[in-house]
Amino acid sequence: MRAVMLVPAPGGATIEVQDIPKPQPAIGEVLVKVHAAALNRGELVVRAKLTTGMPQQNGIEFAGEVVQLGAGAGGARVGDRVMGHWRAGQSEYVTVDPRLLVKIPENLSWVDAAAWLNVFTTAHDAIVTNAGLKAGESILVNAASSGIGIASLQIANLLGAKPVIGSSRSSSKLAALKDFGSKIGVNATASSTDYISQVMEATGGKGVDVIIDSVGANVIGLNLSCMALGGRIVSVGRLAAEKGEIDLDLLALKRIKLLGVTFRTRTLEQRITCVRRCEEDLWQALADGRLRSVVDRTFPLEDISIAHDYMQQDQHLGKIVLTL
Repeated sequence: MRAVMLVPAPGGATIEVQDIPKPQPAIGEVLVKVHAAALNRGELVVRAKLTTGMPQQNGIEFAGEVVQLGAGAGGARVGDRVMGHWRAGQSEYVTVDPRLLVKIPENLSWVDAAAWLNVFTTAHDAIVTNAGLKAGESILVNAASSGIGIASLQIANLLGAKPVIGSSRSSSKLAALKDFGSKIGVNATASSTDYISQVMEATGGKGVDVIIDSVGANVIGLNLSCMALGGRIVSVGRLAAEKGEIDLDLLALKRIKLLGVTFRTRTLEQRITCVRRCEEDLWQALADGRLRSVVDRTFPLEDISIAHDYMQQDQHLGKIVLTL
């Protein structure tokens, strides 16, 4: 079968499509024929750091059809249209625990389904499980034009957050984000003083209750300054910087909770819990159109290198999806 592979190299991994053996489902697993698979910004970080070792299959989000059940596999049937949150998704076939799969609503295409589950599970875990956002609280989403950013904006509006603020370095993206629930846009290229004053003005001088951050350490100072007393910052990504200074006195004075989340250190059961909670809270809103996928462009699987180059340019709004 065709699969996207990361091949270690001294300057960072190359990415290519290779023919590898078709997997067979183990006990309790199912085999999914993949029709679409989304890209994730974290793939760029992984590529840059993968300089030695064996080639690795790529991808963590996909949509397809269940074609085979392993022994003892329950919760899925052959023919089910599903979206999945699991490894090696950028392949013609993938084996997966069916508890990490969610049935695709009838109104969703393969492409839209591939772009939904991972980012909404991540955003739901950050906003609901970790930040505990309540109706009427304010929220600021950094890098709001990303897949997770747009998912976060939509979830915050669904939960009744007020105001919902999105930040971006692009004025055109800030304008477009209004369609996805960003009531107020803050340009991340503004001076620190202007950035903070815009957030404080939007929250009536109180500061923001919740921040969902995918940028990283180079905005931690701004985030702390923008927070309300008892605010919560959830770090879901560190794409711009991983290490920086924190004003611990300000953290203490405002009684801020700084929370880090990732799926890399979660057990299978913990991953399953995240997916199931997301499905329980958000599936109906997806099915009836209150929530939606946002896909910028699609590329055929063979054009994965071109797709990665496009993602690296950071011009896209929402997700980039591979079609098979």
